[in-house]
Amino acid sequence: MSSNSSSSPALAPAEHPVRTMQDLISRLNSTLGNTGLGDDLSRVHQVKKLMREYISQSDDWYQYAVYQEGTRYTRNLVDDGNGKYNLLILVWGEGQSSPIHDHAGSHCMMKLLAGELDEELYAWPTEESVEGEQLRLKRVAPLKTNSVAYMHDKIGLHRIGNPSTSKKAVSLHLYSPPFSMCKTFDQSTGAAVESSCAASRITPPPSETPSSSIYTCAASFEATSGPGLQPGHAITSI
Repeated sequence: MSSNSSSSPALAPAEHPVRTMQDLISRLNSTLGNTGLGDDLSRVHQVKKLMREYISQSDDWYQYAVYQEGTRYTRNLVDDGNGKYNLLILVWGEGQSSPIHDHAGSHCMMKLLAGELDEELYAWPTEESVEGEQLRLKRVAPLKTNSVAYMHDKIGLHRIGNPSTSKKAVSLHLYSPPFSMCKTFDQSTGAAVESSCAASRITPPPSETPSSSIYTCAASFEATSGPGLQPGHAITSI
């Protein structure tokens, strides 16, 4: 007498859809586990797919979108990924940009949550480069809300900027592994310097109720070492 029960394959548990920021964090934790991205390109594609699946909703992330008027941008920790990766929200001032920089060998995945950004990709200086030679611009890619981009030192160097002079931009960044030191580059000469970032707690006044997805709080932008990052902390821009 045969039984169909023993021959039927077990069904894999259904994956939870990515509808909220918390859904995204949960799926990232389960995907990256205790290893991070490492050299596994399949995981890079998985993470990119998850980032694309999430549709930005300001109610999910406004509490992390802290910004101080007059600064270029702020970097605010959302999740520390058990030390194998971290997830940050960056708020970009009107017309502001990062310096040209590397990523210290880490993977960088970026999703635009609000506004618009431009990514400028540069070639690395080579041993054959003449001292003082300008960095070579390879391409400029405009990013719109919900766009996802990937960057690694093997691709080159880049600079991110907010082209709008009237609106801020907000982006979500995943770095694996996390890093606190990188190199920034002078566009006109290719000269590089080591850059560090420090953590400082960002706490909105108890009586303050944000009227939009971005609210203003004090932040430290001194390029010194600082305490370990905790969710809700901001780190200085590179």
